[in-house]
Amino acid sequence: MPVFDYSFTVNAPLEAVAEFHRNPLALKQLTPPPMLMQVHRFEPLSEGSVSDFTLWLGPVPFHWIAIHSNVDFPRGFTDTQQQGPMKTWAHTHTFTAESEQVSRVSEHIEYEYRSGLPGLLSRLLFSGPGLHLLFTYRKMTTRRHLRKRDS
Repeated sequence: MPVFDYSFTVNAPLEAVAEFHRNPLALKQLTPPPMLMQVHRFEPLSEGSVSDFTLWLGPVPFHWIAIHSNVDFPRGFTDTQQQGPMKTWAHTHTFTAESEQVSRVSEHIEYEYRSGLPGLLSRLLFSGPGLHLLFTYRKMTTRRHLRKRDS
């Protein structure tokens, strides 16, 4: 099973980083162009809560339903695809304090592709290079958002 790991620091306290990721609007903010996100349902983040959304890449929709588990704020949570473009997808977000004003965001994803055309499309978007670009965008967005918080 492929694994993707990505980690970065943010000049913000642990609680601020966790609250940003807990906010339902964060999912849209963390979606890079040219993707668009349509949120169908986003329950407040808690054990067993559901996120139901569609990622659009041009005219191609990727409908996704994720269930949250291991919710332990401010330390992190896991979202596991219940329905979506991947055969399996479990994404663990971990937040750790490096100091009072610096936090580390660590992303760990275990995933498998579907076979056939759905698998081909998801391989294009969610391959190693695609995930690296996605999480580089998320790093920049997280840093920008939390910098604005202090302004």
